[in-house]
Amino acid sequence: MPKRNSSVVGREFGDGVRDAIDQSGMTQRRLAELVDWQEAKVSDLVQGKGGVSEVDLVRLLSYCRTPHEEVDRLLTLYRESREKGWLLFPEDGVPDQVHSLISQERLASKITVWSMNLVPGHLQIAGYMRAAAEKSAKIKPADIDSLIRAKLDRQVILRPGREFVFYVHEQALRLPVGGPDVMRAQLTHIHVMLVRQYITFRVVPIAIGAHAGMSGSFTQLNYDRFEPVVFIESQNSGLFLEDAASLASYTEVLKRLDQDALDAEESRRLINTMLA
Repeated sequence: MPKRNSSVVGREFGDGVRDAIDQSGMTQRRLAELVDWQEAKVSDLVQGKGGVSEVDLVRLLSYCRTPHEEVDRLLTLYRESREKGWLLFPEDGVPDQVHSLISQERLASKITVWSMNLVPGHLQIAGYMRAAAEKSAKIKPADIDSLIRAKLDRQVILRPGREFVFYVHEQALRLPVGGPDVMRAQLTHIHVMLVRQYITFRVVPIAIGAHAGMSGSFTQLNYDRFEPVVFIESQNSGLFLEDAASLASYTEVLKRLDQDALDAEESRRLINTMLA
């Protein structure tokens, strides 16, 4: 089956419209009858394919009795859905990019992570998350618990049916986040997780010096039904990249990291030496 031309923001928009319809208590068929559309038009809308005008969208949401704040949010997403790429700026509380990344990861068939400074979020234990969050300049103390819950919920996808590949710099494993006890528990958790056949864990050793991933950490998402995307998180924003040139560039970074990284067994042995 060919992959659909559906952007990340388009899928986020479609999910929002689907939620609005669900909360109205109506079926897509009934709503299509009310607005005098073909049911397929509503179906395309909730799949993020667009095909409607802003006036059409507002009319549909009015039938759903969608709150004004949500209508404004969906209109913003609608306008952005025609662009390649999506830049997110967080509001107060759990950063929006955390929720949006979780949403996209659940659709992905393969998730590849390059992490230069920290243990990848999928493999972090709660104590490690808390220690990192407490030192963050962008997370408020009152939001730390909700952020930890969101990140732990993210780990639900670590199960068969999806492939995970982690490239992690050795310095991320040696940085004592939370102190020796937390770090030992964190390394033990990674070691236990590596028995899972769908997880590949490769360490880029400090000894090689310069490497292809020095520009920063990122996550590559591959889908069965959609084109791949790359997610980058910075101090105050998250960015989904979907253009061909960016995807090719980050794929090349992963190819070079693959050449420099220890193999899976060597990486496991390195973790064992840290735990000895």
